[in-house]
Amino acid sequence: MNLLSALFRQYGWILAVPVLLALRFTDDTFAVRLVERLRAFSTAYPKEKVYVQTDKPYYTVGETIWMKGYLFDGPLHLADSVSKVLYVDLLQIESQKIVVHRILKAENGYATGAIVLGDSLPAGGYVLRAYTGWMRNFPEDYFFTKPLTILHTDTETALTTGSTPAVLQPDVQFFPEGGQLINGIESRVAFKTVSPSGKGLESSGFVLSSAGDTVTGFSAKHRGMGYFSIKPEPGQHYTAFVNLSDGSRYQYALPEARPEGYVLLVDNITNRENVRVYVRNNKPASAQGRFTLIAQSRGKEIQVAQGDMSKKAVVFQISRQLFPEGISQFTLFDETNQPVCERLAFIEKKDRLNIRLKPSKPTFGAREKVQVEVAVTDASGAPVRANLSLAATDASQVVEKEPYAANLVSYLLLGSDLKGLIEEPGYYFDPANKERLPDLDVLMMTQGWRQFVWKDVLQDTYPVPEHLVENGLVLSGQVVRPNQKTPGKVTLTFLIMHPDSSRDVLTGEADENGRFGVYGLKFNDSTRVMIQAVMGKNNRNVEIKLDNLVNPTVKMTRIPYNPIVFQRDELADYLKRAKEYQEIERQIRRNREILLKEVTVRKKREVPMDSRKIYGQASNTIKVDQTMTGGAQTVLDLLRGRVAGVNVSGSSMNPTVQIRGSANFAGVVEPLFTIDGMPVSKESILTVSVYDVDYIDVLKGAAATIFGSRASGGVIAVYTKRGSPNYDYSKEKTPGTLVATLPGFQTVREFYAPRYDENKPEHVRPDYRPTLHWAPMIQTGDDGKAQVSFFASDARTTIRIVAEGASTDGHPGVGNASVEVK
Repeated sequence: MNLLSALFRQYGWILAVPVLLALRFTDDTFAVRLVERLRAFSTAYPKEKVYVQTDKPYYTVGETIWMKGYLFDGPLHLADSVSKVLYVDLLQIESQKIVVHRILKAENGYATGAIVLGDSLPAGGYVLRAYTGWMRNFPEDYFFTKPLTILHTDTETALTTGSTPAVLQPDVQFFPEGGQLINGIESRVAFKTVSPSGKGLESSGFVLSSAGDTVTGFSAKHRGMGYFSIKPEPGQHYTAFVNLSDGSRYQYALPEARPEGYVLLVDNITNRENVRVYVRNNKPASAQGRFTLIAQSRGKEIQVAQGDMSKKAVVFQISRQLFPEGISQFTLFDETNQPVCERLAFIEKKDRLNIRLKPSKPTFGAREKVQVEVAVTDASGAPVRANLSLAATDASQVVEKEPYAANLVSYLLLGSDLKGLIEEPGYYFDPANKERLPDLDVLMMTQGWRQFVWKDVLQDTYPVPEHLVENGLVLSGQVVRPNQKTPGKVTLTFLIMHPDSSRDVLTGEADENGRFGVYGLKFNDSTRVMIQAVMGKNNRNVEIKLDNLVNPTVKMTRIPYNPIVFQRDELADYLKRAKEYQEIERQIRRNREILLKEVTVRKKREVPMDSRKIYGQASNTIKVDQTMTGGAQTVLDLLRGRVAGVNVSGSSMNPTVQIRGSANFAGVVEPLFTIDGMPVSKESILTVSVYDVDYIDVLKGAAATIFGSRASGGVIAVYTKRGSPNYDYSKEKTPGTLVATLPGFQTVREFYAPRYDENKPEHVRPDYRPTLHWAPMIQTGDDGKAQVSFFASDARTTIRIVAEGASTDGHPGVGNASVEVK
């Protein structure tokens, strides 16, 4: 605080005036425009935020990820009831591809769902990503992301030793407060020292001038972050020497100082009532004009004030009561109305929910009913109606490797407004950490932030957003003539055939370019849609094309997404129990197969030879029927999870196909693809409609040798109905008609847990579930209370209970409890 103390002694106070008073300055045109444009920009591009709670941080294949999505409006964090669709992707880090895509139905700002992890998923690090259609108008940095780890029970690679690799040269970044160093003005410089994997490192060091003088020393406080003060002198260049805990030393050049300009310093620590903002400049005495300071939070202005640049030091005081809890931004515009300095500050008000979980007793027996009272109050202790999700897990299997991992509070107030990785975000919200607020202030100085760029805000008009707010599913596309020219306006009829045999008929008209869209559709699972287009009275000589349901590109921006590192004995119980459970499931399936074999007809049916084949028996064959095409966008989707040893990963439009064992030093060797016996590219396979496919042959190993070396990765042979010599051409499609299958909302699954107060045959099985209970939709009443109950398993362990949730007016909260099972 030496720099702050010096400022107190040297300069008097100039209070920041409210917006209306600030705008009475003689040259107030820019201040008025600044507020008007900020409000207009926030209205044109309102922000949304998404958070997803899962039942645990890691899984084995065969398990289910239970999840609940929370949707909030950006400025006030109110429950978002506008967007009705939530997209959730499971991304594999190594391949950087989407392996699972789900569409969840959101109601009143909440969406529940689940992802069943197929056996073909490789072990390693994954990312759960969630977003709305509206959020696709903005950088993907602000999509919700959460790292997950998927393990296998039958491989040694499922565990890592946890040994620390040798540290290579660290990445050290220096951040002058406000954004720039100015000669002759003392400033604070924050720094961050991170390892090549992105983890903060303990470090210390000193700064030397080009003259060889020691200017200052420094030491990191938390997770490799800290700051020091420096007063740059003209003609001098500065170098920082950074020492690591292993004794190594590295040197880095500090940012060059400018000869003249402004310096912005924010004191968010020393005063409980106000935030103090210092503005200093070294402009020539002859320079005249006013600078403008704006404080805003999540697109809403807090205060705007102006100062005369002839005063070389000005101090503004802004009451903390004016700010909402969370991150606020201070931007300084110079006398030419250009943004020159910017600084973030976190305003803590402890305006959060208190979620208390009270078990009926501290200790329970195996398979005994556990009852938990949930009580939610606000900061003043008054009861609150809130919507919560709760997970109860076996603490001996679900190891708490990251005690300060992100939760709803830390994400909504901190992580959702910052780019990049935040290590241990929960640390900054634990009152037991006495240095958390100073450390949080340093985080604000080092963490990159660009929710919007001021030049975009100050435009007179804004481009129309590409993606609309979705209050339901969207069916869009284009009608074209056979020569691909636009047909003008076309009458359209849509027949939606729901899985429950009900049907909806809609009519509409394409625009002059043939574009059409049907919005607000609501159906579960995959649903067939027939579209008929007519020009004029009876002319149906047109083609109908649907827009591809393409997911946003994959960008691993929040790195590192390393898998959780375990010691070899930490997961022994979890993997053992998971393997036992999977063996029981396999045995049940084998028993069912034996029963089926006892009643099958023994005579082998003769299969007629297909003249399109040059080989004999295929390794595997899939006969495509109507039930299989539901939800499949491409032919390769038909293979997912249906053929042992064939792994199809990635999105539908950009998949990777690997037949087990097909790899070399260069990576995956994809199979040879054929259509009706003719070799084609993978891209050609993706253009074939799933409704045109008769069957698919898979050739592995020796069965593929007839195709030569080009089939070293095996063969995927697709045979179409039209290519068959027995094809009935009377079944050709009607001109101007398209039949397609659309993916719908995921059907909400109910978490299954045994009820041991009822006698059932399956209760004889051993019970060592890692997740004992998952309750995604707990609603407290006017008294702020709710009841939750579940049954303990056979394990003598500790049950960890975590509840997260929010009130409809935007206040988040997290509650924890534990009970013993003896």
